[in-house]
Amino acid sequence: MSHAVFVYRVQDARGHVIAGQIEAATAAAAQQQLRSDGFTVLELEEEDGLGSLFPRRVTRQDIIYFTSQLAVMVDTGITLSAALDGVLQQEANSTLKDVLTDLKSTVEAGDDFSAALAKHPKLFDRTYVSLIKASEATGSLGEMLERIAAYLRKEVETRSKIRAALAYPTVMLVMAVAVTVFLLTFIMPKFMPLFERQGVELPTPTKFMLALSGAVTHYWYLWTVLGVAAVVGFVASRRTPRGRQGWDWLKINAPILGPMFRKVALSRSVRTLGTMISSGVSVLEALDLTAEVSGNHYYRQLWLSVRTRVTTGLQINECVSGEPLVPRVLVQMIKAGEDSGRLDQVLLKISNYYDHDVDQAVKAVTSLIEPLMIVVMGFVVGGIAMALLLPIFSLSRRPG
Repeated sequence: MSHAVFVYRVQDARGHVIAGQIEAATAAAAQQQLRSDGFTVLELEEEDGLGSLFPRRVTRQDIIYFTSQLAVMVDTGITLSAALDGVLQQEANSTLKDVLTDLKSTVEAGDDFSAALAKHPKLFDRTYVSLIKASEATGSLGEMLERIAAYLRKEVETRSKIRAALAYPTVMLVMAVAVTVFLLTFIMPKFMPLFERQGVELPTPTKFMLALSGAVTHYWYLWTVLGVAAVVGFVASRRTPRGRQGWDWLKINAPILGPMFRKVALSRSVRTLGTMISSGVSVLEALDLTAEVSGNHYYRQLWLSVRTRVTTGLQINECVSGEPLVPRVLVQMIKAGEDSGRLDQVLLKISNYYDHDVDQAVKAVTSLIEPLMIVVMGFVVGGIAMALLLPIFSLSRRPG
């Protein structure tokens, strides 16, 4: 008899919840086996076979929703273990459900919540873990969870804005390439017999386009290989330190897009630094985490340099003064915050300002790129069209 795979959640004699899989002929047989092993069966369902091959991905929105739910429960006075169990019962994502089961078991075993989260670095980064660790020292877990949820929402919003700003030029670029290939491979070859029969003297632009059309048509496999190699090379290079460094330099120095990426990096950095300091994280650790989440090699090096110089007794504003990556107005606001002893509040206000600034930058980029891409497409398509029309004009001027 063939056996099926069943996913289970059971409770052992000490009350610990354990999740796993078991093979059995039927659900009843699986349940009997678990009971005979001394477990109390909480959940048991047959796996559909796709789950193990294609486990459901845990998104950033899933983490935000989990954090918000947990914050509400903890704020109402429910113990952390009971709150985790409550979220666990409602969770539909099987992958996240397994993670929550492990978090609950680890907490019930006596470990800190931050230690339990640190076991899953792909879902809970160092920033998340550090903020939870800071809240454990002050007993403000519920408030901290709300703050983390708000922080994560801001991060998701910023990423969405960047994707929206880049989506339009990407689509336009793909369309421009597709139209160009279509004209060169399908339209241009149809005119070649006409030009040859009429014996018309072809102008230089038409000769160039016909040569390009022949190269694309007859050596399409070579162009395909080159295109795939370029894409693979670009992706591979971004995974190397030197490649990432070059890409990060291009992002913050590119025309039109550069100022937007700078504002995004500053917004993310200042928000992280302000959230960390206001949550009780030490300045050195806050600067270390700010460097980690900045999202750009050059801003990462900047904040690591600030961290090193702060250990010598300098203030943050003195460390960033004169840095080309940091606007003078930001240096002045940081100095005001340090002088007044309200650096955390000032940083959070600055992050809100930069969030608004990012919105304006995205709108400005979109408004500039749209006509630019239209001009580029018009130039490409118009150039090919003119290459076709020039010989036709010559034919029309011939005496009948």
